Amino acid sequence: MAKTMKRRDFLKHTSRAAAAASLGGCGILLKGCSKRQEFDLLILGGMVVDGTGSEPLSADIGIVGDSIVKLGDIPASWGKTVLDARGLTVCPGFIDVHDHSDVNLLYNPKAESHIRQGITTVISGNCGYSPFPVADEIFEERQAALKEAFDIDLTWRDIRGFFARMEETGIALNYATYVGQGTIRGAAMGFNDRSPKPDELERMKALVKDSMQNGALGLSSGLEYAPGSFAQPDEVAELCRVAVEQGGLYATHMRDEGDQLLEALDEAIGVARRTGAGLQISHLKIAYSRNWHKIDDALARIDRAVEEGIDVFCDRYPYIAGSTGFSSFNFPLWALQGTTAEFLARLKDPTLESRLRAYVSEREEKLGSWDKVIISSVGSEKNRGLEGRSMLEGMQETGKDAFEFMRDLVIEENDRVSQIIFMMNEDNLKRILAHPRVGVGCDGSAMAPYGELGRGKPHPRSYGTFPRVLGKYIREEKILPLSEMVRKMTSVPAAKFGFAGRGLLRSGNLADIVIFDQERVADRATWKEPHQYPVGIEHVIVNGQVVVENSEHTGRLPGRILRSRASSS
Repeated sequence: MAKTMKRRDFLKHTSRAAAAASLGGCGILLKGCSKRQEFDLLILGGMVVDGTGSEPLSADIGIVGDSIVKLGDIPASWGKTVLDARGLTVCPGFIDVHDHSDVNLLYNPKAESHIRQGITTVISGNCGYSPFPVADEIFEERQAALKEAFDIDLTWRDIRGFFARMEETGIALNYATYVGQGTIRGAAMGFNDRSPKPDELERMKALVKDSMQNGALGLSSGLEYAPGSFAQPDEVAELCRVAVEQGGLYATHMRDEGDQLLEALDEAIGVARRTGAGLQISHLKIAYSRNWHKIDDALARIDRAVEEGIDVFCDRYPYIAGSTGFSSFNFPLWALQGTTAEFLARLKDPTLESRLRAYVSEREEKLGSWDKVIISSVGSEKNRGLEGRSMLEGMQETGKDAFEFMRDLVIEENDRVSQIIFMMNEDNLKRILAHPRVGVGCDGSAMAPYGELGRGKPHPRSYGTFPRVLGKYIREEKILPLSEMVRKMTSVPAAKFGFAGRGLLRSGNLADIVIFDQERVADRATWKEPHQYPVGIEHVIVNGQVVVENSEHTGRLPGRILRSRASSS
């Protein structure tokens, strides 16, 4: 971009109106300019990383409406609104390929913690859970929970109703979703460990088809979580085939990510092989120190599957701790069957205590110590002081052993407890993030440091994932060139999920754009103080509208529902 220093200094110290008078807005100064063209938004002087993996190039970007119409050398006077990006990096908006934002966006559609990372699109409905369909049997329970948590009325039962509610509310970023296999199973046959009857299987298949035809990207499973965990591979494959017939994908939180990691990988790849599904392996990790050496075998299995022609894609967040529900990690699947009341009754049953204690002991053996588990959130004020503290601290303070402490806490909180677990290895993390088949996903929910979403001590990934990748792992650790990592966070997932016109900065594409300072971009969220926005993300544009300007939210809600190709909507 051939701008003179005189022009740069001029633009820095004068108003846009003065610049327009000086430049004349014409081709006398700019070769190839035949006539004045006005842009609704002009991004001036940035270093463009376009999403292809190519080297950065200095260019201006002109936007009209929701679309990019020109990249090149553009006079400042041609922009109705001008964002000065000199000294900054400009790239496509980041696509969070593994997200759990759904009703959070109804409560706070500004998507604060996500949009301020540069995320312009989220893929939700992961790990076998989606906010639809809602079974008649649990409608009242779900309605009461939403009302208590967010004062939100449950007005939908299926994907059509949920999308309608979201569009009515408005959102700051683009939203797409899988339909959850666990949710489907619960809606069709309840929450117990048994095989489906023929009519129940047909009901599940019909629910998958309906969700696909109304916009879901595919089917997700959470095979470590009840009730999805009760499904055997053949059942999962039957539902996958329906998704594939509708052009959908299959994402899986595998059945095991530790001791049985390799077997779980074989199962996931086997379902994809049998059904022809494009496979997404959720938050690829190797859990517990005794399994860290399996990284070579795990990546080799993925590479062999790709060589075989199976479309395998993975996601990962840049932290060595995971986060999940307290009960799903600390208690066995057989105890988690049925309703919350039934689960709590089992915890209170003295005849089951020895079996439950044995399971807790196995968990401790895997972890090594309970100081590796942090209580991240509780439902009541009574135990609020435990948030951000380790299990070991809680045990020592109460004088209880691990089983007693967990049992009593879960009962008191009516199973509304979450936790963070340190169980992964830094070297493995870097290898996974650098792998060409791995995209980036927060595995969190859109939050804010105020209101109901500011409660607790959640995993910092909801605030810091993408800035941490750019700062710690690209600028500092240099695990990949910046252009390649941007490609993995933009055009690669856009192509994977079929988001036409997104993921690349080129004329005619939709203007989802993030502008950041690569010299200072960094996450600020910590384990003790997670509700902190990152630094260095200067501007974020969604569908041509500025949502973050000078690192502050503008309040605009230009996001859209991104429906699957199968959708007739």
